Amino acid sequence: MRFIFHYPETTGYDGDILDAGPLREVAIAVERAGFDALSLSEHPIPGARWLASGGHQTLDPLVALGYIAGATERLRLLTYLAVAPYRNPFLLAKAAATLDKLSGGRAILGLGTGYQKSEFHALGIDFEERNALFDEALDTLPLHWSGEPFSYAGRHFNARDVIARPRPVQDPIPIWIGGNSELTRRRVATHAQGWMPMSGGPQLSSTARTPELGPIGQLAGDIAELRASAQEQGRTDPIDVVYSYHDEGLGTPTDDPDRNREAFAELDKAGITWVVVSARAGERTATLDFIESFGATYLR
Repeated sequence: MRFIFHYPETTGYDGDILDAGPLREVAIAVERAGFDALSLSEHPIPGARWLASGGHQTLDPLVALGYIAGATERLRLLTYLAVAPYRNPFLLAKAAATLDKLSGGRAILGLGTGYQKSEFHALGIDFEERNALFDEALDTLPLHWSGEPFSYAGRHFNARDVIARPRPVQDPIPIWIGGNSELTRRRVATHAQGWMPMSGGPQLSSTARTPELGPIGQLAGDIAELRASAQEQGRTDPIDVVYSYHDEGLGTPTDDPDRNREAFAELDKAGITWVVVSARAGERTATLDFIESFGATYLR
């Protein structure tokens, strides 16, 4: 099982997104501590009411991860997550391919359908079309990354005898899909390399318009069913599963480490392959202390 550090999110609009520490310095510390990946989320134009009531600020994840790529050597670079319907899928494919090429094959494209109606409206995208737009992105991303001529005729996008070069380093760039619905798991089994269930509790599930994630035993069954479904479709490649770990005691990683180790072991037994953690920190020193302490306690 591998670990992802999610850059701490600044809630509201009084603070600054980088209050938790300079991104370059944090990324270097994350790599040095033994984490396997660093992730960033996306809200390009969030509703003011949502932001004021606990929503969080974001950078553009693909731009910021490109910056991180230049400061690190081995960290995987994850969008956790990018909202596929917000972008033309060919522009999304090009941005991801660019990140993968420049980083030497370290990109992971975490995708979701999105849930903020005000954000869809501001971007000029029909909220009711988000699932159709998402499916077209899943169809077109591998065509773009193939580096071979292709044509595509879809509901929203059409391409005639086009080609995209350079190819990304990875074939394909891993796509991880976020959400808890049966539709999400079907998409993963057919199109993706990973599943990112949401584990933030009932309030987050309600906000994100996805079913609440069940207990670990139920999750283990869902994971087994997902992987069996992928195999039934002739797939032999592994399916990663990502779990965002929340525990009050993790604020100080050295407190009660045996309990956290037991929890990590339970997640591993359930079929989880990546665990996301983050610091509840709003300033540089606290963030760096968390990263170093977590690495020394669990990763070395």
